Amino acid sequence: MVLKTGVGESSLSCRCLTLCVSVQLSVQQRVFNIANELLHTEIGYVSKLHLLDQVFCARLLEEARSRSSFPCDVVQGIFSNICSIYCFHQQFLLPALQKRMEEWDSNPRIGDILQKLAPFLKMYGEYVKNFDRAMELVNTWMERSAQFKAIIQEIQREERCGNLTLQHHMLEPVQRIPRYELLLKDYLHRLPEDAPDYRDAQKSLELIATAAEHSNAAIRKMERMRKLLKVYELLGGEEDIVNPTNELIKEGHILKLSNKNGTTQDRYLILFNDRLLYCVPKLRLIGQKYGVRARIDVEGMELKETSSVAVPRTFLVSGKQRSLELQASGVSGYCNENNGNEFFFSSISQSCVELGKRAPTPIREKEVTLCMKCQEPFNSITKRRHHCKACGHVVCGKCSEFRARLSYDNNRTNRVCIDCYATLVGVSPSPKQASLAAENSVICSFLHHMEKGGGRGWQKAWFVIPENEPLVLYIYGAPQDVKAQRSVPLIGFEVSLPESCDRLERRHAFKISQSHLTLYFSAEGEELQRRWMDILSRAGRGEEPQVHRPIVESLEEEGEELAAEEEGENT
Repeated sequence: MVLKTGVGESSLSCRCLTLCVSVQLSVQQRVFNIANELLHTEIGYVSKLHLLDQVFCARLLEEARSRSSFPCDVVQGIFSNICSIYCFHQQFLLPALQKRMEEWDSNPRIGDILQKLAPFLKMYGEYVKNFDRAMELVNTWMERSAQFKAIIQEIQREERCGNLTLQHHMLEPVQRIPRYELLLKDYLHRLPEDAPDYRDAQKSLELIATAAEHSNAAIRKMERMRKLLKVYELLGGEEDIVNPTNELIKEGHILKLSNKNGTTQDRYLILFNDRLLYCVPKLRLIGQKYGVRARIDVEGMELKETSSVAVPRTFLVSGKQRSLELQASGVSGYCNENNGNEFFFSSISQSCVELGKRAPTPIREKEVTLCMKCQEPFNSITKRRHHCKACGHVVCGKCSEFRARLSYDNNRTNRVCIDCYATLVGVSPSPKQASLAAENSVICSFLHHMEKGGGRGWQKAWFVIPENEPLVLYIYGAPQDVKAQRSVPLIGFEVSLPESCDRLERRHAFKISQSHLTLYFSAEGEELQRRWMDILSRAGRGEEPQVHRPIVESLEEEGEELAAEEEGENT
């Protein structure tokens, strides 16, 4: 009897062991499947980038340069930095993934690869920001140039295009980073927390989420400008509102109560972050527009609800320029068309409240799934919830990384969102200046530069390669500028001296080339030329260069040493 029990226990243990092994294999198989999907989608994506860069862009540039059927600037405006994106994926990310999948049995991980290369995905921000303009250029020149249209249609008829338009293929880069984020989230979800790749994969997800934010920020900025342009057209182009500092908060129909007889008149309100526009219908031949009857500054504006049984849904707006008593035509009319659960009253009221004087009523975190500023979804890893201590909104860490003193909290500094910071402090958070970036740079100096086929001559600018982004070249107009004119991801570029066919007349010149993009540079001296070429060559190969002292400091010290030597000779 004992013997039988022992045999039964042994059999049960074997089955449990088999089940555990099966589960483990299942987890490993799922992880492998996700990594394999990443590789295969990357192969397909690189072929799309090849089609955009080496086929569409290359043929259009060839036509523009050889026959001048249309300007080269048009082609470059359409494809933006697609050549840099293609080079990065084709020469670096795809080969790294292919090699890793070949050795998966001995090294089952992808997090380390993505962690190293994910920072370069920020280059997508430039492409996304330019996307709307690119679409407009394609549409415009399809109508304006028969040769432009013929080339596009000829390529679109090729089998590799899959009966899809150029515009459709140009959407691929916009949609790619969110695809990486989804695949990596799934990979991390399947990966055991004690797996060797878990920490690298987690860090990769944070970096890719940052790259997605970079692109999404450009998309949101375009969307805000699009809304401003829509209102600008609604007002017949008579109001100066198309400005990056302006933000459209609410707009919609409202009824105005007459002071004389209490009758109502149809009006249109447009609320910005700094003003309220009170508009009246204005009939025109091209359709109904609105004229601005009054402009009321949000600063100093007061709001009071005046509803009664006889006259419901009314409120009084009292500003420096004018006071208005307004009424909604009904519950649906009282609500903004774009957001049915908010009223004009609450929107204007929130704009008028003096922040920091009274503790806000915080919104419950569980009731909010998106950041109330950037609209990005929250998650427990890269997008955690925070409360703005001034307005009470639930926002992400990036949108609440600011500190301001609040009078209701004994004037102590508190975490606030970006909008409240601008209101409380009086200035918007400023971007890093070129001079500050130069303090922590691999190298920086003035150079003259020119783009091949760009149609512009030599220009002088301030160039910086930051320590924290050693494979990206930033171009500023001057060291005091707060925003770079252009950023160039250096990975994949080849550095060389000019050839006789380049026909450059400047001394100490060199060039960097990638696909059909060539940039020429000219340094002030031979030593400066050598240092730039060395650092750019390393960056082009994907190697992080050694940190040099900023070239400005070196030149100053060399000048001081030379002056000291001359002074010694004179004495």
